[in-house]
Amino acid sequence: MVIVGAGSAGLAAAASLRTAGRSFTLVEARDRIGGRAFTERALGPDCPFDAGAEYIHWAERNPWAPIARQAGARFAREDGWARTLTIDGRPASDAEKARRRSGFSGLDALLEPKGAGDPSLAEAARVGGPDAEQAAAGLSRLSLGEDPDRVSAIDYARLWSGSDLWVDGYGDLVARHFADLPVSLGCPVRAIDWSGRDVRVETARGALTAAAVIVTVPVGVLRAGGIRFTPALPDAALGALDGLRMGAYTKIGLRLDPAKVDAAALGDAVSLATGGPTLYFEMSPFGRSLAVANLGGDLARDLCRAGEPAAVALATERLGALLGARARGAVLAGRLAGWWTDPHARGSYSIVTPGHADARDRLREPVGGRVFFAGEALAGGGAMTVGGATLDGERAARDVLKALGT
Repeated sequence: MVIVGAGSAGLAAAASLRTAGRSFTLVEARDRIGGRAFTERALGPDCPFDAGAEYIHWAERNPWAPIARQAGARFAREDGWARTLTIDGRPASDAEKARRRSGFSGLDALLEPKGAGDPSLAEAARVGGPDAEQAAAGLSRLSLGEDPDRVSAIDYARLWSGSDLWVDGYGDLVARHFADLPVSLGCPVRAIDWSGRDVRVETARGALTAAAVIVTVPVGVLRAGGIRFTPALPDAALGALDGLRMGAYTKIGLRLDPAKVDAAALGDAVSLATGGPTLYFEMSPFGRSLAVANLGGDLARDLCRAGEPAAVALATERLGALLGARARGAVLAGRLAGWWTDPHARGSYSIVTPGHADARDRLREPVGGRVFFAGEALAGGGAMTVGGATLDGERAARDVLKALGT
């Protein structure tokens, strides 16, 4: 058995196969495991932040909630609303704040699919007026990493809900939990040939032959042709991929000088700019002298393409509008977590486009009885999460064992 990708899905599939007593080879293109669950330390050992996943969503049934508690992980509380709002570099008025909140009031009901068809989030919110449209745009970009006109309302409604646990070091937690699994790091897969009885997997270190392969790379890599399939994937799989895209959820971490600014005293903040991206600042996460800007959608894509210096400069400028004179020289270093331009991800997490609500289920269908796909993109209501990827990796392992008659 070959497993391609050592993100949460690939790691979970490998762990399941090991439990079942089956041998496997797990290969990973990166020099680390965890995929898009990654705790970044480029800003210093005392200022880590989760560049990717940071919340254990729907914690009541997410397998990572008990794992985190058993590991003694730290959790933070947050109410989902920023304490500070600036618009075009100035403090928002009370009326503007109230209008923003009113746009979110009743938004869930508006986004609930009604009747036939599969509208976008933008279309579903339009009947609620401009405030609801703006709220839907903010929700879509800052939760899904995508502009609302490209998100299926049906798929969004299917996502599981529940309590969210903000965990300190989600990436580290995943890496520690699966640390004992054997993984071939720095070993990208270039091609998969499923034309014969066995599957031939071409890697940077040579070819592997197995009875089946579980492919867990992100949808963005598959859509970009990062792996060549021979024969080409059947129409059903290609059709499923055609209905899936990758969002561009992006983070910019800023290390702050504690002598110049008390980030915790400010509280989380939102910075809106006409014609520019909306940034949500997590201020002093877990008590660290740190601000983490979050953004998504096409403007986030543009920023990823512009590169780290431009991204850090924008986040620093927006933070300056929040802090005023205190901001001068307060930013000591910055780090861009630009998943959109990461060749091993090509986006943050999967998005179903309007009119393709069945895409996730369709991609679960095995190809030739030997090629199995798995990952957050196939996780149904658990999509876009580490928990969903984990559950789907376990599902893929069960499907392979059943197909092989073991």
